[in-house]
Amino acid sequence: MTISIAHLGPPGTYAEQAAMMYSNWLTQFTEEKVFLCPYSTIAQTLHAVSQGQSSLGVIPVENSIEGVVTVTLDTLWQLDNLRIQLALVMPITHTLISCAGNLQEIKTVYSHPQALAQCQKWLESFVPKAQLISSNSTTEALELLKSDTTAAAISSQRAAQLRKLPILNTGINDYRENFTRFWVVSQNHQPNAHRTLKKSLSYTSLAFSVPANIPGALVKPLQVFANLGINLSRIQSRPTKRSLGEYLFFIDLEADSTSAEMDSALAELRNYTEVMKLFGSYDVMPINNF
Repeated sequence: MTISIAHLGPPGTYAEQAAMMYSNWLTQFTEEKVFLCPYSTIAQTLHAVSQGQSSLGVIPVENSIEGVVTVTLDTLWQLDNLRIQLALVMPITHTLISCAGNLQEIKTVYSHPQALAQCQKWLESFVPKAQLISSNSTTEALELLKSDTTAAAISSQRAAQLRKLPILNTGINDYRENFTRFWVVSQNHQPNAHRTLKKSLSYTSLAFSVPANIPGALVKPLQVFANLGINLSRIQSRPTKRSLGEYLFFIDLEADSTSAEMDSALAELRNYTEVMKLFGSYDVMPINNF
């Protein structure tokens, strides 16, 4: 048997690097063959796991500089059969790749919107006249560089090395402490094989909508966790896409969904929510970039 891991491609993306390091870790605990499956978008990656085309998926969910990856949250809400198995935290070092002779020759810079935003101050300082163009991934536009010496892309050093492309500058992210959190997801019928990490703290992620936008609509659900002494590590609102002013709320909790406190919290939470989705409990594993 084999284990396939879906991730955002093409080769050289940070998602692929996270998937590779996770794969290396996973092979220590299984005799099955593990291989990677690149997809063009984050949404396609999640759908591939939901439809059974891949066993697992590694998808970015949050960056320490630019915050959440909204397409990940939106797609996860739309799909009913995915569960988070593990969180991976990886340091991110951005590199400017181009066949241009110098920075002054660069007219366009391509990359994923998150990468462009994470390097915004550097771009304004060193290539202020360059047009910034968003792409589906940090590696999608790299094939254009050899034919356009006025173009550049923000990606990883590994992506440049894979394609034998020149590196003009590295470490161009605006903040040195730049980390991205990835989720490892699977279909909900699969057992969570990662709970053997024995970390001191587990997390639970869930999302819910409220019946109506009225005073106290959000306070009451949050008060449930406060009353039981459960700490929230993150809360993020996203539009329901039904009506202006209606929101979904995504929450990360410092608790295991199997604990007695969380069991009570989830039961009470249903009294104050319209739709609630539990995405799973998981541990966090730091990984090193390369």
